[in-house]
Amino acid sequence: MSTRRNDLGLICPAGVESAGQALAFGRCADRLGLGRLWLGQYFTLDPHQVHVHLAASGVRTSRGTSVTLTPLRHPLEAALQARGVAVLTGRPFVAGFSPGTPDFVASMLGRPYPSPLDAMRRYLTAVRGLLDGEAVRWGEHDQGAVVLPGLEHPAVEVGAGVLRPGMARVAGEVADCVITWMTPPDYLRDIIVPALEEGAAKVGRPGRPRVITVVHVATRREGRNPHALAFHAARAHLSQPNYAAMLRSAGLPIDPADPVSGARALVNFDVFVSGTPADVAGELGRYREAGVDEVVLNPCGVLLAEGPEAALRDVEEIVAAFAPRWEADRAGAGPSRGLPADVPP
Repeated sequence: MSTRRNDLGLICPAGVESAGQALAFGRCADRLGLGRLWLGQYFTLDPHQVHVHLAASGVRTSRGTSVTLTPLRHPLEAALQARGVAVLTGRPFVAGFSPGTPDFVASMLGRPYPSPLDAMRRYLTAVRGLLDGEAVRWGEHDQGAVVLPGLEHPAVEVGAGVLRPGMARVAGEVADCVITWMTPPDYLRDIIVPALEEGAAKVGRPGRPRVITVVHVATRREGRNPHALAFHAARAHLSQPNYAAMLRSAGLPIDPADPVSGARALVNFDVFVSGTPADVAGELGRYREAGVDEVVLNPCGVLLAEGPEAALRDVEEIVAAFAPRWEADRAGAGPSRGLPADVPP
């Protein structure tokens, strides 16, 4: 029987506009034995619907969302969607959430969250409680309880999108996992992981949430400019103050008004990881050494510049170069924290 590895995943980046695009990524994840296929918050197709479609098309890889935005869904709807994917795919699911920018929150709810940290603590607690069969009160005055009827389903993890230590401490209190994006390994090791541990210790949890990190990748090929690929992949995030602040605190010279120089910095500081497949695999190993439990490959730059076939070719070569590290884990210290080395396909 073939096996899957829970420490390496793949995200279908950018907006999914067709079933065929998502299916190509899902079949790639299946073929390579990756532990999880991730979809983001798209405004083209809903990621939960896409995940169920992929299962109906024969894709067996477990799933996750990285991330959906809390203003779009009542916690009951969020729990129902997450549980539905687990039931209909027959696989474990990670439901990742983030509040989004204050402007987006205001456009959905009429005003920004008074405290995004408090809002996320409450939201994640409510979704987790609903998935666990608890009656949850919601709304400004906590009037009326809602509950999901009991239903057997594969495990659902509730995750928080995390960039900075404040949200990491909240996630340490209430989340099953955290999902980070464009976070350098040293920053994760020195800032995020200790904050997760601090939050977990505050409420007496036995261990921190597991850490999932989405990493931009591209292999070196003739005629490719990694700085241009990084700009394609990350210009929207580089223009957002929250990402710029996180990257500056990690030591990168980022100005949200100048995403071109920001893209150069991502490459120069190996946040956008490029090089030979062996080079990329080696850099991904740094994330694992920093305490990351699952590295998610994001070939967005190549996808946008050259198309899905080129992006997935990069993924296949990187995974092949990374495979010896899996074997070393089997023979040595074992898998990532708290997870089996592999699961059946």
